Amino acid sequence: MSEYQYYEFQAIDRPLTAKEIGELRSCSTRARITPTSFVNEYSYGSFKGNEDAGMEKYFDAYLYLANWGTHVLKLRLPTRLLDSATAKVYCGGDSAFAREKTGKVVLSFVSQDEEGGDWVEGEGHLSSMISVRAELARGDLRALYLGWLLRAQNDELDDGDTEPPVPPGLGQLSASLESLAEFLRIDGDLLLVAAEASPPIGDAGIDRDEVRAWVGKLPAKEKDELITSLVVDADHAQITELLQRFIKERATDGGGPATTERTVGQLLQAAEAYATERKRIEADKRAKENARREGEAVIAREKHLDSLVGREGKLWTEVDGLVATKQPKNYDQAVKILVDLRDLADRGKRGDFGLRIEALRQAQSKKPSFMERLQKAGL
Repeated sequence: MSEYQYYEFQAIDRPLTAKEIGELRSCSTRARITPTSFVNEYSYGSFKGNEDAGMEKYFDAYLYLANWGTHVLKLRLPTRLLDSATAKVYCGGDSAFAREKTGKVVLSFVSQDEEGGDWVEGEGHLSSMISVRAELARGDLRALYLGWLLRAQNDELDDGDTEPPVPPGLGQLSASLESLAEFLRIDGDLLLVAAEASPPIGDAGIDRDEVRAWVGKLPAKEKDELITSLVVDADHAQITELLQRFIKERATDGGGPATTERTVGQLLQAAEAYATERKRIEADKRAKENARREGEAVIAREKHLDSLVGREGKLWTEVDGLVATKQPKNYDQAVKILVDLRDLADRGKRGDFGLRIEALRQAQSKKPSFMERLQKAGL
């Protein structure tokens, strides 16, 4: 099977400079490079640059996908928006890890499919998950918990390890977080069990009057400094930091992560039990649905046979005419009618069906295609 590798970087907080684009071009002459992105696909060979160095210097998001089953997502945020110590509570293993450098924290999520992956094009995957970064910047820790859950799923933790604080809203994942969970192949049953300890997420909407009242309570000197920094520095991260601060200060009691005593082993066992019960329920539903359909088919079949009563002679004549055409599609239609005639005979007295089908066999014995059809139909 041919190799396929997809690399995509995105710059979000600031565009690349002309100098930086030139530096990136030296890593690849065939990549699609814009002031906000670097995209390349390989059917042979691989990226000559260093992904981690690229994240440290240029980009805020990175996605890698290979057709042998490797999925990688990296997100970079300022440490003033995502505390690296908090990130490392959740992401401290092979499948999910965090590292800090020069005031930035880079999260890495890695999923490996040992059985090999399906051939999936890479384009569009990063865009479906890019909002995860903004959610993290606003203080939403669900992506970090998904990273920890991936580590638990991949047996990177001991059964006796307790889970970290469970953020609200695990049972109400955003579209971007659902895409992340799917990209990382997180077991749906495990996620459902984990979400049982997750409190509902509050209304994330921002009310203008509420914000105005909150801003009005800020010291005048602080507000002057904030506005000056926004105008002069155009620091988008500062806007997000201010929003994160507002959200934290307005949060009600119980709105943060929930501390539990659940262990990794308990979660995995609960997920296994949940999966067993789910499969049993699904099998029961399938069995009932199949029985319903079979019952409806029997009723429909009986109605069809009722409509043929008294027409047996005309049907035998129609069979003779169809077989005489020597056309495969007419052979099929003839066999279909013969099955109806057999089932009509089986309802009660068989009449002369046995004699007539034997006579038909002898008369048409030199038509192997038709005879084969009779054999398959059990006639």
